[in-house]
Amino acid sequence: MRKAMLLIAIATAASLAIAQEKPRMIVPESSIERTEDIGVRSHTHIFMYAPDPAVTPEAPPPGLTVETPGSIACIYGLVSTVAGCPVATATTLPTGGSGTIVLVDAYDDPSAKADLATFSTQWGLPAANFKVVYASGKKPANGCASGWELEEALDVQWAHAMAPKANIVLMEAASNSDADLYAAVLAAGAYIEAHGAKGEVSMSWGGSEWSTEILNDPYFISFPYVVFFASSGDSSGVSYPSASPWVVSAGATQIDRNSSGNYTKQVGTKNCNSGGTGCGGGTSAYEAIPSYQSGALSGSFRGTPDIASDSSSKSPVWVYDSSCYASWLEVYGTSVASPTLAGIVNRAGTFNILSTTELTEIYNNRTKVADFTDITAGSCGGSSAASGYDLCTGVGVAKGYGKK
Repeated sequence: MRKAMLLIAIATAASLAIAQEKPRMIVPESSIERTEDIGVRSHTHIFMYAPDPAVTPEAPPPGLTVETPGSIACIYGLVSTVAGCPVATATTLPTGGSGTIVLVDAYDDPSAKADLATFSTQWGLPAANFKVVYASGKKPANGCASGWELEEALDVQWAHAMAPKANIVLMEAASNSDADLYAAVLAAGAYIEAHGAKGEVSMSWGGSEWSTEILNDPYFISFPYVVFFASSGDSSGVSYPSASPWVVSAGATQIDRNSSGNYTKQVGTKNCNSGGTGCGGGTSAYEAIPSYQSGALSGSFRGTPDIASDSSSKSPVWVYDSSCYASWLEVYGTSVASPTLAGIVNRAGTFNILSTTELTEIYNNRTKVADFTDITAGSCGGSSAASGYDLCTGVGVAKGYGKK
């Protein structure tokens, strides 16, 4: 059975675009944007390394640079820390969480529940209160061949890792058309409103800006006590819906470790995509600067990202996917940042009334070193990390649960 599943994985990988610089890097079809897609279809912000035949389905191999829920929680000060936050021994996990986190994605992941259970068991997380909802009322087509299925696995696993007691809902859109995805966003907000009325929505997808994008902003305003997150993108420039002033834009950092596997620092990174050419960030061409950014950013237009989290090919995270790859996978891109940050904010428990309220709190407290770590080195392609707010890593990265 293992051999058969590996052959399926190899065949699937062959249908994807393989990056040239490293033979194991894979660009899922879902992460490739074409000119005709802009304003019509959205895409994932996810990349991966091809399945390694040496990795068994039972457990990922030991390593120094593939991040786990425990190592990420250690680095961001969400738990009691150990020196260097090494992946082998930083095993203390976040606890708590409440309300509901909805992960909006396209197509269907048939093994989402089983894979989340495997992920939870591997890292010692409690069983998730998990549900799949079809936004259209009908089960979508399987998302394996395109890459959307892997996106779904990543999203639910890492949201649960950061907020283990929150209700985790996978909201599956019928397709990656903007019409279907934004209908699913409305369904996500309505679900939270009907089930406790507090929570977060994570969107690890988007596309290049277009002139009428502002017409979609009302999707993120309609539901009180629901905060929306979106990945800032995996190529230089601005991605929507991350560019909406009513959405928390989740950008990228890279975790650096020394030869012993100990954490040394985080930097802005170009390594969100297969070529290392840039990560999403910049100034919107269409969205006016919101009031919460007025003290951090000059000019007349909205800047992205707002806050950052690990997303680099140099510091990928573990994700388990059984039905498509039958393997533990090393995954990266700003698709990692959005569910991770949604989980952190959920666990913080503030539940601000709107995303703009959440963002106002973040920006007002961005200089408080007890709550945020400013990233001052590295670059994201079009911009460099610098002291204070920047268009590479935003205000920086989370440090504990305060002011979120």
